[in-house]
Amino acid sequence: MNIQLWRTVLTVICLIAGSVSLAQSTADSGAMGVAWPSYGGDLGHTRYAALDQIDAGNFGSLEVAWRFSVANLGPTPEYRFQSTPVMVDGVLYTTGGTRRAVTALDATTGEQLWMYSLDEGERGENAPRKLSGRGLAFWREGTDKRVLYVTPAYRLIALDADTGRPIESFGNDGRVDLRDGLEQGDAWDTSQIGLNSPPTIADGVVIVGAAHTPFAPADQATNVKGYIRGYDVVTGKLLWTFHTVPQPGEPGYETWLDNSAESGGGNAGVWAAISADAALGLAYLPVESPYSDMYGGLRPGQNLYGESIVAVDLQTGERRWHYQLVHHPLWDYDIPAAPILVDAVKDGKTIRALAQATKQGLLFVLNRETGEPVWPIEAMPVPGGSVGGEWYSPTQPMPTIRYGHQGIATDDLINFTPALRAEAERIVSEHRIGPIYTPAVPFDPNGPVSTLMVMGGSNWPGGAYDPDSHIVYVTASVGVNSMTICRYAEGSAMPRGICLGPDAGAFGGLRGINVQGLPLLKPPYGTIAAVDLTKGEVLWEIPNGDTPEEIRAHPALAGVELGRTGRAGQPPGALATKSLLIAAEPGYGPTLDGRRGSMLRAYDKATGRELAALQLPAPQSGSPMTYMWNGRQYLVIAVSGPGYPGELIAFTAPADL
Repeated sequence: MNIQLWRTVLTVICLIAGSVSLAQSTADSGAMGVAWPSYGGDLGHTRYAALDQIDAGNFGSLEVAWRFSVANLGPTPEYRFQSTPVMVDGVLYTTGGTRRAVTALDATTGEQLWMYSLDEGERGENAPRKLSGRGLAFWREGTDKRVLYVTPAYRLIALDADTGRPIESFGNDGRVDLRDGLEQGDAWDTSQIGLNSPPTIADGVVIVGAAHTPFAPADQATNVKGYIRGYDVVTGKLLWTFHTVPQPGEPGYETWLDNSAESGGGNAGVWAAISADAALGLAYLPVESPYSDMYGGLRPGQNLYGESIVAVDLQTGERRWHYQLVHHPLWDYDIPAAPILVDAVKDGKTIRALAQATKQGLLFVLNRETGEPVWPIEAMPVPGGSVGGEWYSPTQPMPTIRYGHQGIATDDLINFTPALRAEAERIVSEHRIGPIYTPAVPFDPNGPVSTLMVMGGSNWPGGAYDPDSHIVYVTASVGVNSMTICRYAEGSAMPRGICLGPDAGAFGGLRGINVQGLPLLKPPYGTIAAVDLTKGEVLWEIPNGDTPEEIRAHPALAGVELGRTGRAGQPPGALATKSLLIAAEPGYGPTLDGRRGSMLRAYDKATGRELAALQLPAPQSGSPMTYMWNGRQYLVIAVSGPGYPGELIAFTAPADL
C-alpha cells in the first residue's frame, strides 16, 4: 500500500472516532524557541513577546511563511474567525470552523498534524455562542500534554496534544458536560448558556466561564446564572463553584435588595477570558452584567458581582477580594476582556497590579493582591432616570485614566461643515444626551425618542503590556447606539426591557444614529492609546487606521480636509514585541495596492508614530500572536470577513534581510 493511500485509510478510521491524526508532531524538542503557550501570551494576558527579528525595517516586506484555511472545518465556511492560537514545542494549536474543530499545525510550515471535531447536532445548532470561538488552552506536566477547549454546546474537552484524541481518563471519555452541576435546579433553559472564550489553566485547575443569549424576552423574569467553575485538569473533577450571583448567606447577597438575587437574578457570567497569577494563587474573573442587560427593575440594589473584577482562590474558588466597576449595571457595559497583569510603579514603589480595559474607555488599575485602586477612582454623581420601577445608583466609580470616548455633548457632534453640524444638532434634539452613565428613557411617542449612548472603549481583544516600559496599550472604537425602554405586554414576566420588534426601528431599541450616512460624532472613530503605568496617565493616543473610503468619498465632504479619522468597528487586538506595537484597523479599507483588503500596522511604542504597514487580504478578526522557532520569528494572525472565509496567515522576515 503506498503512503498516500495509507494516509487516506488512516484519516477515514480516525474520523469515525472523532479525531484525525495525520502525523505525529514533527517538532524538534532540542530546537531553541520562544513559545506562545497561552491565549493571551501568558496567564497575565500581556500579549507581549521579547522578540525583535521582525522590526520596523522589515515589517512592510514580511513574507508569507504559510496559510491555513478553516473554511472546511465545519459544514459551512466561517466568516468570523476570532481565534488566537497557542504555540508550544514547534506545534501551533487553534480552534476553527463553524463546528469549532481543534487542529494542530506545524509551526514552521503550517502542515496539519491532526484535527478533532465533534458534531453536537441540534444542541450545537441552538447554542448561544457558536462558531470557532476565540481559542483554547494548553497544559503539560512531564510527558502528559493536553489541549482543552469548550465546545459551542458547552462541553469541556481534553485532547492529547500529540494525537488529538480525547483523554479517556478526563471526565466521561474526555468530556465534561458543563450544563451539569450548575447548582440551580432543573427550572432553567440551559441552552441559553455557553462560552466562546478559552478556558484558563493555572496550578492544575481549569477555570471555565459562562456566556448567555443576549437580551431578555418578555416571558422570562430571570435566567440561568453564570457561575464560574474550577475543574481538575487531570481528572475533570469539579473542584469549586463561584456564585457570581450570591446565594443567601453569602457576601454580596445584601446588595440585591428585596431578595432579588433569587427572584430577579441571572447571567453575571464571565464571557471574556480569565487571568491568573499562580504565584499569588489567584484567578481574576471579569464578570459581566446581570440579567437583564438594560433593565434592572426586578433587581434593585448594586447587584454584586455584576460588572466586577473578582479575585478568587485558584484551589478553592473562595473570594479574596472584588471591585465593582459599575453599580447596578444598565448599559451593557459588561467587562469584555481579561484583566492584564502588570507592574505599576507609584511613588518609586513597584506594585503588582492588574489593568482592566472596559467598553466605556475607562482603565481601572488595581492592586492585584488586595483590589485597592493604584490611582484614584472617584465616586462620580451620575444622572438619574424615569423608567417606571427602575432602581438607579446615584454614583459610579470613575478612574482618572480614560481613553476613547465617554458620553455625548453638543461639542462632540460631527463638525466637518456647518450644515452637517446643524443637521446633527437637529437629530440629537429628539433624543436625550449626556455624560457617561446617562440611563435609557422610557418609550414615549412625544419624546425624547431615546437616550444616545456611546460605546467608546475596548472589547474582547483587550490590550497589550510592555513590561520593560510599564506601558499598557489599549484599542478603542467609538459608536453611538440609541436606547429606549419599552413596557412589555400585560402579564409578561419581564415588565420592561430594551425595545425590540416594531417599536425599535422608530423609537430607539439599539439602532445606530447617523447624519447622511456619516457618523454622528466627529472623529477619531477608533483609537490606540498608550497608558504609562509609572505615571498613571495616557502617554499618547492616536487614530487607529486610515479614513474610510465611504467617508473620504462622501459628496457632503467634497473639498473638506479630513485628516486621518481612524476606523470604527470591532476594536482590534494588539501585540507588543521588543521593538514594535502591532495592531490592525477594523474592517475592509484603503490598501496599498487598491485591492480589497485591510492593513496591519506597526507603531513606535514610545510615540505612537506609524513605522510600517502590511497588507492583509481581509480584516484581522483574531488577535495577533508571535513566536520564535528554529531561529525565525513568526507573526500569525487570523483574518476573515464578508466574502472571505477564516484563515490563519503566518508571516516571517525575508530570509535575505
